[in-house]
Amino acid sequence: MSNARAPENTLIYAVGDIHGQSHLLDDLLDQIVNDAQGFAADRRVLIFVGDYVDRGPGSADVIERLITGLPDGFETHCLLGNHEVILLTFLDRPGTLGHWLLNGGEATLASYGVTAPEDFESLDATTLCRDDFAAALPKRHLKFLNALELHYSCGDYLFVHAGLRPGVKLKKQDPKDLVWIRHEFLDSGEDFGAVVVHGHTPGRMPVIRSNRIGIDTGAVVNGRLTAIRLHKKKRNFLSAG
Repeated sequence: MSNARAPENTLIYAVGDIHGQSHLLDDLLDQIVNDAQGFAADRRVLIFVGDYVDRGPGSADVIERLITGLPDGFETHCLLGNHEVILLTFLDRPGTLGHWLLNGGEATLASYGVTAPEDFESLDATTLCRDDFAAALPKRHLKFLNALELHYSCGDYLFVHAGLRPGVKLKKQDPKDLVWIRHEFLDSGEDFGAVVVHGHTPGRMPVIRSNRIGIDTGAVVNGRLTAIRLHKKKRNFLSAG
């Protein structure tokens, strides 16, 4: 959709995968606030496409900022990423700790003052770790994680963490695909009825296709956190790092 546009009098910013890089988030939010001052818009929307935790050192700080420290004057939407799914799964099933650690969970545990056990195959050890983490995780953080949205639509754009399964209507999409899908979506040229803005698959620069825009620029791997600004028919990017 080359003529995709944001709704009238609406300014949209969507932020890519943060992965515990709280300093990049702070920088980018300051940029967004300053940038938004240059636009006359009745409605300002700020969207985060998921993966707030893991790999970077500031996961707890990132979630706290998203709960209590976002700029005034923006309608905000925080989406669910696969790394939040992994975290929540660990709280329910401590035996999945090994999977979380392979995906950068040790950094998240450390940000809450919890040390991962050396033996993550021991159910006793993983259960104790889960109990310690559950006790350290503020109730407001757990409430935030449980309330994350799967997708959000605005104008001719659909925002989601990973993407959509081709050939399936939005209402029938499997929630697992919305947070995990990769190549079936990335390699598809299908018109999804909206331009899909997503994270999940990092690259050095944003990826722009006719049917999708990828905004995960590798906050940990590449040291860059990116946001897209959508206003009328124009698209621009801001980045920190």
